[in-house]
Amino acid sequence: MSDSQKSQNYTFALFVIGVLFFIFGFITWANSQLIPYLKIACQLSSTESYYVASAFFAAYFVMSIPSSFVLKFTGFKKGMSVGLFTMAIGAAIFIPAAYARSFPTFLIGLFVIGSGLALLQTASNPYAAAIGPKESAAKRISILGICNKIAGILAVYVLGSIILKDSDAFEASLKTMDEVAKNTALDALAQKVVLPYVFIAASFAIVGILLFFVQLPEVEEEQDILDLDALPQNAQVAAANKNVFNFPHLIVGVFALFFYVGMEVISYDTFAGLGTHLGYKLDISKSFATYTGYGLLLGYTIGIISIPRFISQRNALIVSCLLSIALVILVVLIKANPGLTTLHLFGSDFSLPTHPAVWIFALLGFSNSVMWPAIFPMAIDGLGKFTKMGSALLIMAIVGGAILPPVYGYISETIGNGQTAYLMMIPAYLFILYFAVSGYRLGKK
Repeated sequence: MSDSQKSQNYTFALFVIGVLFFIFGFITWANSQLIPYLKIACQLSSTESYYVASAFFAAYFVMSIPSSFVLKFTGFKKGMSVGLFTMAIGAAIFIPAAYARSFPTFLIGLFVIGSGLALLQTASNPYAAAIGPKESAAKRISILGICNKIAGILAVYVLGSIILKDSDAFEASLKTMDEVAKNTALDALAQKVVLPYVFIAASFAIVGILLFFVQLPEVEEEQDILDLDALPQNAQVAAANKNVFNFPHLIVGVFALFFYVGMEVISYDTFAGLGTHLGYKLDISKSFATYTGYGLLLGYTIGIISIPRFISQRNALIVSCLLSIALVILVVLIKANPGLTTLHLFGSDFSLPTHPAVWIFALLGFSNSVMWPAIFPMAIDGLGKFTKMGSALLIMAIVGGAILPPVYGYISETIGNGQTAYLMMIPAYLFILYFAVSGYRLGKK
């Protein structure tokens, strides 16, 4: 195959993976709207509402290793199709869950969606790293990250406008109803999610069918995908090792991703709650997660331009960790000000929050943006034939999104201050900083 043909194949493959990352973003960020929505519809406590994230992201931990075995049997492309079909089934489970207004059934649907997504991510992330020059792996993943976050922003606007429309007025009206009228109103609210998830399920199934038939270059399992530091011994080390747990830098990378995912999920799934803590109504704060998305988009764009041309992905990761720690401290220190509400632009209905804590918290999207694109390729560097299994372990680390948001919720309820509770993010960023400074080299010669 000529170089031009290879380039065309890789460009098309990157486009297909971009579509999949769009799907990742939409369905993952939909949780930021499901959390306040199900809190109302199923009458949940704050901690219980974060079980939405727990059910969704726990699937990564449970299913990532099985996913690696599925990929050994199916290959990357067919494995991605299986993942999409699984996600379609999970989205369809929302239909009976809505009609029964059953929170456990919603959680089952979320777990099934997360299971399909685990398979999809286990295949697509190393595939994206492999289809092109290893030096630009972080840049490719950043491009895909833009697709992911654009979809996430759309999910917040689209799903929020459907299931959380007039939510403040609805909650106020519930207080005036008797038990029968209240249950009837809550049942009607729960059923608002049916049509969107019918469309989502159908979309997953259609893309899964199309993906099954398109031609994509297959990446060999034995290929040593990345060698970021150009260490000639890496391939020899990979060949000598007998199991994936013999790579210390991978294990540290798994924990780094665990903390990163937990921090990113907190940065958008708790944003509406931060807004209400600061005094904003839910009708306004429900869209605050989009500001995190815009920050991520800005960070990805800068990363594409600057990495590795002006700064290495490792140094970018170090800077991002330090910036994140500084932002968290500022968010905690800046308290509510009754005089700061919203700014209406040019006399229109479009308004922006003016509390500085909102915008500082949104900047976590910017500082977080380089973390996944940098950690993932650094962690699978030099794994050779263990790349798929290593990828599965890294995808398991997404369980951080299941564990850490409820931890935040518990701390927030215990101390009675959702703002101060964000201090729990600092140790997580410190561990990621350790990985960027020295942990990524453990076990390498």
